[in-house]
Amino acid sequence: MNAFVDKMRRRAGRYLDVRPVTIRSPRGVLSLSFDDIPASAWLEAGPVLAQHGVKATYYVCGGLAGGRNLDLPQFETEHLQALHAAGHEVGCHTYEHVSTLRLSPAELDASLARNAAWVSERLDGYRMQTFAYPFGDCALGSKAVIERRFLCGRGVRDGINTGRVDRNLVQAIGLESRRLPGYDLEQLVADTAASRGWLIAYGHDVSDAPTPYGCRPEDIDRLILLAKAAGLDIQPVASAWGRLTD
Repeated sequence: MNAFVDKMRRRAGRYLDVRPVTIRSPRGVLSLSFDDIPASAWLEAGPVLAQHGVKATYYVCGGLAGGRNLDLPQFETEHLQALHAAGHEVGCHTYEHVSTLRLSPAELDASLARNAAWVSERLDGYRMQTFAYPFGDCALGSKAVIERRFLCGRGVRDGINTGRVDRNLVQAIGLESRRLPGYDLEQLVADTAASRGWLIAYGHDVSDAPTPYGCRPEDIDRLILLAKAAGLDIQPVASAWGRLTD
């Protein structure tokens, strides 16, 4: 019963309390993002991004720093500081890495405040501008909380963001070994270019033998090359949002 209730709550979050914003762009845009920040998302993906001159968005949970998640080492503070210094966006993913289905609006706001303070202390007052829902779970009551604090909230529902989109639950595709075989990346990139839409990709760990939720360095390299060949503008999420919604 709990699984069914959660499914209905996810559907409510997807379809209700939609705050539409129109996407406008002279050309298609790609944003790359990494959730939780396993250490490999910086140590392995960072050099690939640097090779291409591309900036990404790293969604951080302060409570995961220096620990393990999915039996993988997570980022250390020096990794977060290094990726910030390299010009990548740091976004919010709650402090505890908890589903919004498990939190009241007040509890969610407290988690976001705690994460904001944790990041600000370590990144010289840095203020996070965008949010990604842990596990992709968007509780209906969470959307107003996210809107008060961030430019936009990113989910995990497949799709290209075109036309009118919900600012608190934008779509994304998974740079995950469990999902990648089901995508036609060439077509997705071509459709993004043709529609002048916004394609967001999210991943987790990065290695030659990733978890089901991670990808290989060559997967990131391939997507970037496809995007560049199609003439997509590659921007972090906050920067893309500013360009697409002005």
